[in-house]
Amino acid sequence: MATSTTVALGEHAILRIGLGTNRLTESPEHVRFVREAVAAGVQMIDTAHIYAGGESERTIGAALAPAPEGCVVATKGGFSGAEAAPQALRAQIEESLRRLRREQIDLYYLHRLHDEVPIEESIGVLEEYRSKGAIRHIGLSEVSIEQIERARALTSIAAVQSHYNLSERRHEAVVDHCAAEGIVFVPYYPLRGAHSPALAQIASRHGARPAQIALAWLLARSPAMLPIPGTLSLSHLRENLGALQIELSEEELQALS
Repeated sequence: MATSTTVALGEHAILRIGLGTNRLTESPEHVRFVREAVAAGVQMIDTAHIYAGGESERTIGAALAPAPEGCVVATKGGFSGAEAAPQALRAQIEESLRRLRREQIDLYYLHRLHDEVPIEESIGVLEEYRSKGAIRHIGLSEVSIEQIERARALTSIAAVQSHYNLSERRHEAVVDHCAAEGIVFVPYYPLRGAHSPALAQIASRHGARPAQIALAWLLARSPAMLPIPGTLSLSHLRENLGALQIELSEEELQALS
């Protein structure tokens, strides 16, 4: 089954395998790795204000300033209820801009929604920064269809990031909703559950690693899908990108599903 290798995020078509960076630390080795990842073809780099105590954002800033053409850097804020309150969220956005060494964040997710903070308040802050050009696109994380639509009543939503893989399938309806509405779906922990006899057999048949087959399944699952497997290894990153070239048959997709 042939799948597209790119997905539209706003005005850009970007490669459908990104890089998760929750383990990046401030070191020359990791700065070099981020640069090598972009040189290898990665066009989506995902981080968050809380990752590695801020070191992930600072490392990406050191590696990618000035911002390379065609590479989207996404970050997140508001993980806890206290952090999602308007003043705290503004402070996190400002700090992320400084760490990433950017005047504009390509994609900024509200990391979580919280009962104690009305969605209108948190989204209002993101729209405030989008309207003045400090955020280009707005995203949500771990949300339901109803929450997506509440947010879309306030602003445009470009991406949704949630826990989804072969063994974690709670967000099936959200995946399909995003595809129908032109929203990129970004599964985190995309390689968890990549262990089964069927997966091993299919990988052997393709001369591939099981992780590559797990990524190929995600890509075939929805045209809106953009997995962000995390790695600190350039060889693993290249293997992940290799999943873009794997075409699974209908029988193989059924066996995995």
